[in-house]
Amino acid sequence: MATPANQTFVHAGDLPDGALAGATAVAIDSETMGLRLGRDPLCVVQLSDGNGDAHVVQLDRATYDCPNLKRLLTDPAVTKIFHFGRFDIAMFRLHLGVVTTPVYCTKIASKLARTYTDRHGLKDVSRELLGIDMSKAQQSSDWGAARLSEDQVAYAASDVLHLHALKARLDEMLVREGRDHLARACFEFLPHRAVLDVAGWEDVDIFAHA
Repeated sequence: MATPANQTFVHAGDLPDGALAGATAVAIDSETMGLRLGRDPLCVVQLSDGNGDAHVVQLDRATYDCPNLKRLLTDPAVTKIFHFGRFDIAMFRLHLGVVTTPVYCTKIASKLARTYTDRHGLKDVSRELLGIDMSKAQQSSDWGAARLSEDQVAYAASDVLHLHALKARLDEMLVREGRDHLARACFEFLPHRAVLDVAGWEDVDIFAHA
């Protein structure tokens, strides 16, 4: 029997009932109208459980009524994997009213494990550790459009399809370098850092002396 091809599913408003059921780790990313909290709305959330499929949810910005998505974001039995999760988690807190936990951030893991470089963007990390060259052509496109283009959907999916594999490679490096405990502590604090961002401390290092 032939193996079914991997698919990308596009949903309006929310994840459908039963989507991603049974997953213990889900890769998540989001698309917004910009990078300013409080100014730029959350438009799209994309997810994958690591099996090769992706779910792209185009949110209803009038209500942000998405109970299935919110339930997943706060499920203590599901680790949410991000790349630069600080921004996504803050957006979810601001627009969806939830604190996402537990979480893992591949960008934080990269900065702790790959101290031989200052290139920690998803494109750079994926190229080195997975041999995957990701396109970022749609990164700055109009994610508030009524209908997403095929290129936008493909781009959104690509940002989550490889995060499980990236996590596995980075976990190996963190253990090898003896920094896995530091990474876990950072991941536990990350939702609190995002809440501080939403509360107005996004440009302030609260641990600094000054």
